[in-house]
Amino acid sequence: MAKQPENPNYKVIAENRRARFDYFIESDLEVGIVLTGSEVKSLRTGQSNIAESYASIENGELWLINGYIAALSHAGVFGHEERRRRKLLVSRRELARLWQAVGREGMTLVPLVMYFNHKGLVKLKIGVAKGKKVADKRATSAERDWNRQKQRLLKQG
Repeated sequence: MAKQPENPNYKVIAENRRARFDYFIESDLEVGIVLTGSEVKSLRTGQSNIAESYASIENGELWLINGYIAALSHAGVFGHEERRRRKLLVSRRELARLWQAVGREGMTLVPLVMYFNHKGLVKLKIGVAKGKKVADKRATSAERDWNRQKQRLLKQG
C-alpha cells in the first residue's frame, strides 16, 4: 500500500491492488496526467478505476490506456469520454529510461496509484514491472498467509 504523507490534502483516488500480485515492481515513478475539467470534477467524487489500465510509449510520448474516469452527469456538452487515452507528463530523461526498460528488458508499465498530491494536482504513480509466473503468485500468496498466521501467534502469546 502507498505511504501517505502527513499532508491533509493527499487523497488516494484509485489504487491498482492487483498489480503487486501480478507483477514484480522493479521501480516506480510519479507522473502528471493531462485531464479536462469534467474529469477532475469526477475524480474529486472518487469515480475512477485503473485496475485494467496500462501505460504505453507511442511516438515519443507516454499514454495511459484504458483508464476509467466516470462521466459527470451534469457536465452537459463539456463532458468527456470515459475510457479515452490520457497523456502522461514525464521528463525526457525518464521517458528514455522507461522506453529502454520496456524495449530491451521486456518490462511493462503498470499504473499503481492515482491520487491528489499536496498541491491538489492529480498524479499517477506508475511501476516498471515484470510479469509473475503462476508459481511466483502461489509463493507470494503462501508468504502472505504465513505472515498473517505469524502475527496471530505473536498476538496470542
